[in-house]
Amino acid sequence: MLPVYPEPRNLLKGKTVVVTAAAGTGIGYAVAKRAVEEGATVLISDFHERRLGEAADRIAAETGCARPASFVCDVTNQDQVDGLRDAALAELGSVDVLINNAGLGGEVPVVDMTDDQWSRVLDVTLNSVFRMTRSFLPAMYARKSGVIVNNASVLGWRAQKGQAHYAAAKAGVMAFTRCSAVEAAEHGVRINAVAPSIAMHAFLAKVTTDDLLAKLSAQEAFGRPAEVWEVANVMIFLASDLSSYMTGEIVSVSSQRA
Repeated sequence: MLPVYPEPRNLLKGKTVVVTAAAGTGIGYAVAKRAVEEGATVLISDFHERRLGEAADRIAAETGCARPASFVCDVTNQDQVDGLRDAALAELGSVDVLINNAGLGGEVPVVDMTDDQWSRVLDVTLNSVFRMTRSFLPAMYARKSGVIVNNASVLGWRAQKGQAHYAAAKAGVMAFTRCSAVEAAEHGVRINAVAPSIAMHAFLAKVTTDDLLAKLSAQEAFGRPAEVWEVANVMIFLASDLSSYMTGEIVSVSSQRA
């Protein structure tokens, strides 16, 4: 049975939200759209300018709300990350919620993996979370409020062949989430993460074999991958006041063992 798309509940009414890697059809786009539906004023970011503009247009068309602001940013470049922060503060006034969604995968055995392949995945997937968090936290600290939601993965806990670089990066996101959350708590800021198992979207289908997708889907209790908006729903919960006592937590979005 397919899931039913949720009715908006104004969970983020009056809040401002920044989402990275929001172009395309993945989790970033889904959580940006859900944030708009839940009443937030949203700024979306991605390194791909054309797709970013298309995403902003599509969110406006699909939600019937104002077109979200957008800013082109390569999250591996600190100057661009700081530029995104400055643009967000200028556009939104303040940032209540930062959603770190950028990530890069790929399947390569350890013995065949180059330094560049290893470093690129860690830079996009882990280092970007550090850069974004470091850049946005001071303003949140000054206001004594704010929420950061990171996108990790169950591969931060599990083993899968060909995913050593991605799994190491996502495990790093988990550890970074916990440690930065302890620091941020004394400033009134919460930091949590989701850890999806498998969420189907066009880019994943492009970089993953049909056989592997079928195998991973069959392992899920529901016998299917998650819809990207099902992962986004949990991110919205963590961004909302409903999770006010949660920080430093990694929430598995999975229908099988964590």
